[in-house]
Amino acid sequence: MAVEGNNLKQQKTSESSNDPEYAPPLLQEIIVEILSRLPVESLLRCRSVCKSWYSLISDPHFVKTHLTLSTCNKHYAHHRLIFSTVPKINLKSSSLYHVLYNHSVDALELDYPLKHPRKSVWIVGSCNGLLCIAIEEDTLFIWNPSTRNSSRLPYCGRKALPGCYVLYGFGYQESTDDYRVVEISCVFKDRAKYSTSVRIYSLKYGNWKKIDAFPHGIPLDDSGKFSNGALHWAASKDFGSSYSWMIVSLDLAKETYGEILQPVYDEGDKDLTLGALGESLCVLCNYRGVRADVWVMKVYRVKDSWTKLVSIPYLTDPGRDQFSVPFCISNDGKLLLQFGSKLIVYDSKSSSSSEIQNVDECLEACTFVESLVSPDAPNRPWR
Repeated sequence: MAVEGNNLKQQKTSESSNDPEYAPPLLQEIIVEILSRLPVESLLRCRSVCKSWYSLISDPHFVKTHLTLSTCNKHYAHHRLIFSTVPKINLKSSSLYHVLYNHSVDALELDYPLKHPRKSVWIVGSCNGLLCIAIEEDTLFIWNPSTRNSSRLPYCGRKALPGCYVLYGFGYQESTDDYRVVEISCVFKDRAKYSTSVRIYSLKYGNWKKIDAFPHGIPLDDSGKFSNGALHWAASKDFGSSYSWMIVSLDLAKETYGEILQPVYDEGDKDLTLGALGESLCVLCNYRGVRADVWVMKVYRVKDSWTKLVSIPYLTDPGRDQFSVPFCISNDGKLLLQFGSKLIVYDSKSSSSSEIQNVDECLEACTFVESLVSPDAPNRPWR
């Protein structure tokens, strides 16, 4: 009887080990460790293995863990560059590592929602693997290009008025786990008068609401830059004069405005551009035809923490082209930025530039990390 009992126990153990739904606790931990480091494309396939894997990969804690590990990956295994091209309007994507270290793109043409060959597409921003995309000026959606899920935003109710232009911003409010889109509409009444109207959309609650008007001057024609829980716009009181250029912040949690004090620039004729580099605000100061300085704010809202990261010289006459704010900087000092319609990698250690090959005329670009975060608020797994 004892022999039969042992045989029966071994048989049950063998059957359990062949069942994908069963895993001893230690093996389960190893499975989680392995899966949390896989790319999204592989995880989407792994969800079909068994019910337990589907539940695991859809679990909010797993989604968060995977995002954290992907974001911190030093080899950019889960990071991608997305860029729009002209004259044929298109969005393309490439491995960021391939761009930084092979100086070319393995471009994948993207089938984004509401794609239309004659309608312009605008990359508003990226956050936690989600992209905010604008089609023309009045159609917005939040899209995860890795999972190919998207959520179209309802129309904000803004009236179409002559002399009006619209700007957007996209960010994440960590305290309430909510993704938010900000719309700023500016209406020029005559040469000296204008008015602004600002609305915020909450992905969590699925609605727009109006807040106080833009407080300082006219926001310049660019998307808001997300950093430290706030969106930031460059603004000018003198209709484009760089001498009155200022940085206006909008705290997404408090819905209050502020001003970010700038670094002390060198004298000379210059153009300023605002950006976000990693977690930090940055400013690119173009001394026309001479050099471009990249400034980074090391400690948010502390003026003295502005640090000149690098100066990029213009080796030849740039004509009308100039450098843009970097999209990213690698751990070994490589900056990816735009020069006119070209993409450039500038190596700060060797002070050399390399043009990215296989890129059509680039209109705009940004980077994003592959994630499982869903743009569909009611079913979004990370809560």
